[in-house]
Amino acid sequence: MKLYLVLAMRKPSFDDAVIAPHIAFLNALDAKDQLYLTGGFSDGTGGAYVLKNIETLEAAKAVVAADPLALHGSSELIIHEWNTR
Repeated sequence: MKLYLVLAMRKPSFDDAVIAPHIAFLNALDAKDQLYLTGGFSDGTGGAYVLKNIETLEAAKAVVAADPLALHGSSELIIHEWNTR
């Protein structure tokens, strides 16, 4: 199974109003069995989520582009195909 790690680092202009739409986005991914894991960093600088059941890095990038964090420019989203052991 391919996994894609998405690091979501908050920008100085981060707006808390984007949190609820972001959570709804993650819940929708979970409902489609595309979300493996998610969570925030304890220092408040951002968080990460792991996508599954997505075939290519390009497809993962398209999914992440629809994240409200990306749409509102609140966070820098970095995507990596993740090889786990």
